[in-house]
Formats: sequence, C-alpha cells, structure tokens
Amino acid sequence: MATMFDIHTFHGPQSGPRLLVLGAVHGNETCGTVAIGRVLDELAKGELRVVRGSLTLIPVTNRLAYERGARAGDRNLNRNLAPTATPQDNEDRIANELCPVLAQHDVLLDLHSFHSPGEPFVMVGPYDNKGSLEPFSHAAEEEALAACLGVTRAVDGWLDTYARGASRRGGSARYGMGTTEYMRSVGGYGVTLECGQHEDPRAPGVAYGAIHRALAQLQLIDAPAPQRVPDIQTLRLVEVVDRADPGDRFAREWKSFEPVRAGETIGLRANGEAVTAPADGFVVFPNTKAERGAEWFYFAQQVERL
Repeated sequence: MATMFDIHTFHGPQSGPRLLVLGAVHGNETCGTVAIGRVLDELAKGELRVVRGSLTLIPVTNRLAYERGARAGDRNLNRNLAPTATPQDNEDRIANELCPVLAQHDVLLDLHSFHSPGEPFVMVGPYDNKGSLEPFSHAAEEEALAACLGVTRAVDGWLDTYARGASRRGGSARYGMGTTEYMRSVGGYGVTLECGQHEDPRAPGVAYGAIHRALAQLQLIDAPAPQRVPDIQTLRLVEVVDRADPGDRFAREWKSFEPVRAGETIGLRANGEAVTAPADGFVVFPNTKAERGAEWFYFAQQVERL
C-alpha cells in the first residue's frame, strides 16, 4: 500500500535519543525539504554518520500540498493533528501515518518558513507543568535545543493563547495542536523552526545548519556540542485578536514582531472602532487576508526565558 510520505531512518551502533526531522508539513514551505536532501546526500556518501540513537528524515510530509505548491492539500495539517478512525481528507490520512511516527521518537525538529519578510525564529512549548491543556516535563531539554539552532528569537505561549481564542469562538483548543504539540502529548519534546521567508535563498541554509546543530546537541554524531546563541529574545504570545468583519483593516502595514506602544492603534474595526495595544509589546503574525472569525493578529510581550 502506498504511504503518504517517504521516510528515511538511520540507526547508530550506540544508544541515544531518537530524532525526527520534518520538511514540507506545509507544501509551499520547502526549505526543510532542500536541507533534508543535503543531509541525505551526506549520509549516502558517508560524509555524515549517525553513531548514537537514530535519525529519521521525512523530506516531504504533505505530498499533495507540496505537488500543488500550496500550504495545504485539503486543510492545515499543523492544526488538529491527531489520528482518526474515519479520515475525511488528505491531512487526516497523513495524520494517521505521522502520529505513530511522532510517538516512536523522543525529539522533533519541524522545519518551516513564513510568507512575509523577516528573520528566522524558533517556537517552543510551555514550562514544565501538570495542567490539563499541555502537561510537559522536558522544558529544559527543549529550551537547550532551541537555544543552539542558530536563531536569535524564540516565541512561546502558542497553545495557551490559541485555546483562549478558540474558547471565545466556541471552538476546541485541540484545533491548535500541531506536530510539536502532539509530540509533547506522547512524552517527547520538539521545536518548530521558522527558517525565513518562503523564497529567501538563505532559508534552506538555516534549516541545514539547524539539523547539524541538533545532531550535535543530541550527540547523535561525533561533533562538538554547538554553542548556545547568546541573548535570545523571547516573546510570549499573550492575546489573539480575531477579524470580526471583512471591513476590519490594519492601521498600517505591520511586519511580524514589530514593536508597539501601549495604546497605539493596531487596526480599525469596520465601524471605525480602534483596536489598540493593551501594553508595550509586539504585533505577531498579522494576517491581512484573515477570514471573518479567524485570527487577525497576535500580541506578544518580551519575557526572560532563553
């Protein structure tokens, strides 16, 4: 039976962590695919050798979306990721194969890119906790991985903030579950690395370097441990603002992670009401094409973490 994606696994002779690297979870985000191709070539030539644990590489996770050059096949694979007994679409069928693979690994590096210009950043999960939303016990390991990938900005607070927005819309927090959230739910840990803008020629190099840094950090290869990036700026998502009407518009063209002052107007509702910053912070993921009732932008504040 045909599988939804090609999978390549390399085992070392010594025990160690099991690392999974994903490319093209979104089909138009190809930097990870290119980087994984380079690593596969190095492994085939013997230029790179796994000596501990295992490395699993999936160059194209969402083949249908990749072939279309689109973000999704039928829906966003990186939302509501879970196995289902009654798959309804392309992404459901991928999830039924991908989720067991995630559960067989200890660590995930998920390689993405974004649509607007900007610098690479890494998304990390919560602190250790025993809560009901996203219980977790590997925050220190996840932070150490994030800090060694070569980027200077980290973002946390995704699922908490998404869940509050989903509750307000009458939806489920589960829709906010993607690859890393699922990985944490089955006992592992992982990060999403946003390597740059989709067409940025530097993005595949960012992804490639991150794979090598992760291999060294986890000691899957014989290489010096990578240095932590000093003074990583960590932003915490604290609020999501939805677009209530197609007439809602931004006060100006915002770039993601652009700073705002308390009270500054970020956008205007269709009725002319101003949407203002609740405090000093940052506009994150502004979406001028957001549908009615969907996320329009996130608001973040700087925190001391990494």
